[in-house]
Amino acid sequence: MSIWSRIAEVLAALASGEALSRLFDNRRTPPEKTVAFTIAVIALGAKMAKADGRVTRDEVAAFREIFHIPPGEERNAARVFNLARQDVAGFEEYAERIARMFRNGDGPAPVLLDLIEGLFHIAMADGNYHPNEDVFLTRVAEIFGIDDRRFNAIRARFIEHDPDPYAVLGVERTAPVDEIRARWRELVRETHPDRMLARGVPEEAVKLAERRLVAINRAWERIREERAA
Repeated sequence: MSIWSRIAEVLAALASGEALSRLFDNRRTPPEKTVAFTIAVIALGAKMAKADGRVTRDEVAAFREIFHIPPGEERNAARVFNLARQDVAGFEEYAERIARMFRNGDGPAPVLLDLIEGLFHIAMADGNYHPNEDVFLTRVAEIFGIDDRRFNAIRARFIEHDPDPYAVLGVERTAPVDEIRARWRELVRETHPDRMLARGVPEEAVKLAERRLVAINRAWERIREERAA
């Protein structure tokens, strides 16, 4: 059964008038986590669209770059989007429920970093990072428990034309090269497709890792060349 078929079943099971946000309360294991991740990207994307006041064709196309939507399944994705936009619950309630679903000890679950990255991909699709989108994403990151270092590293990769390589890796400029190398290797491991699938990212969304890995490797190469000079 495809992920979109499972989403259709989940939507069909919603009681009349039941809030979409409640779907995140009891979906903590595969394949439910995969369904929940997909719905979370669509729902928070819809809430973010309300933040900047518009939904552009570029943003819709950006979502399709993350998730391949087969012919005939568009209406299920559209229904999730519309339910989230119409839900009286604010984006903070959505983010809090999603954070509880993916909670991982003391720190943010890696899948929440994947989700924030997907939202940045959508936000930047039209080439404009709206101030309201920055407020939205900063607050969602806070709710997810994502610290400033990690959030700023993601933001640098997406919104800066020539991002600071130290910001991309989330390390101090004065850090020893061995510490920077260890951080680079950690990020590469986190980006491996098998790890992403294991933490509930749908196979369709693993392509998010391609851009991330390019940026991570480029940042490390720049720092290594700089330190060798």
